[in-house]
Amino acid sequence: MPDDADWRLRGQERYLQGATLVRKPYQARSEEWEHDHCEFCWTKFMDPSFSSEQARYVEDHPDVLVEGYAVQGGATIHGIKDDYWWICAPCAQEFAHRFDWTVLEPGHQR
Repeated sequence: MPDDADWRLRGQERYLQGATLVRKPYQARSEEWEHDHCEFCWTKFMDPSFSSEQARYVEDHPDVLVEGYAVQGGATIHGIKDDYWWICAPCAQEFAHRFDWTVLEPGHQR
């Protein structure tokens, strides 16, 4: 488990403590909101089906993620309740215990 000095910790417990995370493909929200970043390590998430430019970018940048863990049922932010915060698989695994997350894999019913 990462210690308190881990560079990825920036007070996320205020909005992620006890959250439910579900693994799913990333989907762009709109023309203005077409990518997100991991709440911990800032790895980029993009939707390759959003546009041919996005698909090309994802293909040219193998570090860009196309799926990850989306927070479900949290506080409503900008009118959005689910899928506002995204977490990459390595950070989800490393921080699950510390943040007391319920982590759901594809096909699991809540």
